[in-house]
Amino acid sequence: MKMLAYGMITGIAFGFLLQKGRVLRYDKQLGALLLKDMTIIKFMLSSVLVGMVGVYLLVDFELAKLSIKATVLGGNIVGGLIFGIGWGLLGYCPGTSAGALAEGRWDALWGILGMLAGAAVFAETFSFMKKTVLTWGDFGKITLPAILGINHWIIIVLAIIGGLALLRFFERKGL
Repeated sequence: MKMLAYGMITGIAFGFLLQKGRVLRYDKQLGALLLKDMTIIKFMLSSVLVGMVGVYLLVDFELAKLSIKATVLGGNIVGGLIFGIGWGLLGYCPGTSAGALAEGRWDALWGILGMLAGAAVFAETFSFMKKTVLTWGDFGKITLPAILGINHWIIIVLAIIGGLALLRFFERKGL
């Protein structure tokens, strides 16, 4: 029960930040898709960098266990294409569609219904995909630090430096 409460608190905080960052707005979504407004990209990059540090701190202090999923190119490519097409058609990604619905934008409901339908189709076709798409390019449970044979904090520091450079570039270009 305690873990559910933590999940609810972090979910509410993340939703608040989505709303305050204005990434729930259709114009921001469209700007990101057209590479004219990097607000959403900056928000996601910041979230990934902060999350990366937080997760690895929890793992290093043995407060959490990292559960690596297999890298399967077939599933990633097909799933990424479906995700991108849905985002492009609707103008919301899964997180922002839930936030937009919470703000009263009823058009986001179509995206949520589409996600539920997609999840149902995935569940019904999983046994077929497990023998086909989910075997294409299966690299197993790999991580960049493991491939390079270096400590994960080196990768994290490099990611932060690269991320900050990218954020600075976006700001200089007015994106």
